[in-house]
Amino acid sequence: MKIRAENPQDYSQIAKVNTLAFGRENEANLITEIRNSNFYIPELSLVVEIDNTVIAHIMFSYIHLIGEERLRVLSLAPVAVIPEFQKQGIGSALIRNGLEKSDAMGEVLAIVLGYPLFYNRFGFVPSVIYGIQSPFNVPEDVFMVKTFKNFQQNYYGEVAYPPAFLRV
Repeated sequence: MKIRAENPQDYSQIAKVNTLAFGRENEANLITEIRNSNFYIPELSLVVEIDNTVIAHIMFSYIHLIGEERLRVLSLAPVAVIPEFQKQGIGSALIRNGLEKSDAMGEVLAIVLGYPLFYNRFGFVPSVIYGIQSPFNVPEDVFMVKTFKNFQQNYYGEVAYPPAFLRV
């Protein structure tokens, strides 16, 4: 199993991975829209490759946190593993790798909307602890944040996602 940054030759395989994992094309379309925007971070769009085939993908991209200032933070979405490779720790390995890279790149925090029992193991906690509000009407425990070593107290406010996310 090899984890590496995506490259243009992977794009069709990544779309297939996301379509198979989610049973729809919404996430694959989201990835394409993010790649064609200012929110894309090539180093943080990662794949897992086995025998030269992409079997999993994760993407971190920029979103905004609007408080006293408009600040750039990370969104973790989507995470996809093709069904026959799920529940083997591959998604967890991708998340850990992506979080380590994000921290090493000097990012401040990452936000995820997901299952608390899964994401808590990576250090995600409810965002309201940091005064960060979700733009969605969801339970507080499913909108989570993980801070990195460069976290500063002025990171609070409401999250604003690019329009592409609203179509998922």
